[in-house]
Amino acid sequence: MVVNNIIDVSKLIEHDPLELRSFARLVSTWVYNTIYSYVGNKEDAEELTQDTLIAALGSLDKFRNEAMIKTWVYAIAINKSKDLLKYRTRKKRFGKIISISNRDENMQSYEHTEFMHPGIVLESKEQMKILFSAINQLPEFQKTALILSKLDSKSQKEISEIMNISIKAVESLLSRSKSNLRAYLESEDITHFNTFRK
Repeated sequence: MVVNNIIDVSKLIEHDPLELRSFARLVSTWVYNTIYSYVGNKEDAEELTQDTLIAALGSLDKFRNEAMIKTWVYAIAINKSKDLLKYRTRKKRFGKIISISNRDENMQSYEHTEFMHPGIVLESKEQMKILFSAINQLPEFQKTALILSKLDSKSQKEISEIMNISIKAVESLLSRSKSNLRAYLESEDITHFNTFRK
């Protein structure tokens, strides 16, 4: 059984029903907001959370206890989020070609329409859209580091383990991401997102 967020991996491998249910609840709590920060769509976030759970349980034999299982699951979630964004980009590019040829401008858009992340409280949906529009313009690794640090309150050590990079690289990514984000927000004449200035 999971006690105080400690997971008995051996029982998971044995498919212990109680451990599996506890693990599923914990994974859903851990990763949903991170995935949503990435994809900006509730339905996709819910689906990817389930996909993350299934992938983690299906590959437990590859878990070597070299990191916390929580860190390992986060890495799976982030990779799945990146895969979806890459798929969206390809689909959008293809859609533009079809749109031009068919003169159809009804392209599907993805925006953060609702958000209840414990790492940030915004005054309005408009502020939320502006903020995440800025975050989504960051390079992939900067975006990942920033989300994990500022929205999920992960330490630099945890981020280095999740992203499989050095702590020094994390420091550099966070510095650059905050600088780039600050420049964008200032260009939009927005100065009140103090969470991302520290």
